[in-house]
Amino acid sequence: MQFIKQEIQDVILCQPAVFQDERGFFLESYKKTAFSNAGIFEEFVQDNHSRSKQGVLRGLHYQIQNPQGKLVRVIMGEMFDVAVDIRRNSPTFGNWVGVHLSAENKNMLWIPPGFAHGIYTLSPWAEILYKATDYYAPQSERTIRWNDPAIGIKWPLIDAQDPILSPKDADGKLLSQAEVY
Repeated sequence: MQFIKQEIQDVILCQPAVFQDERGFFLESYKKTAFSNAGIFEEFVQDNHSRSKQGVLRGLHYQIQNPQGKLVRVIMGEMFDVAVDIRRNSPTFGNWVGVHLSAENKNMLWIPPGFAHGIYTLSPWAEILYKATDYYAPQSERTIRWNDPAIGIKWPLIDAQDPILSPKDADGKLLSQAEVY
């Protein structure tokens, strides 16, 4: 497994070693010692599985209490995965990192606690699995607007059309109005 720090050093792209032949492939998606050696010491307590159709954008989500670190991987299709630093005292506060995750590239993204997270579906359908470091707590879930100009995420929108959003995501707050860490 290779661990590649992104522009925001705490966000890490994880590239597993893939053993492939005519029968298929094998990879280790998580090995505690490898992640610890890369500086990721968190314990995962919950696994989640999400499926979205093309053009769906989920996010930017976070929990103000019970902040979750997430280890995200796409198991079907392709998504653009985004992490936004919302740690007020961080030198990278308000900055974002975006990567393409797909079933084909088999990469994963480590998003530590203190970040908002969003995904945008590029393929006709996509599914993600992600491990979380804390339990889902709906009462503390918050959403930052996906297109906040202060953050300036360059989403790879299909045909430059607005994404498909849930009502909760459509009502996200600007970073300047959001509760942050």
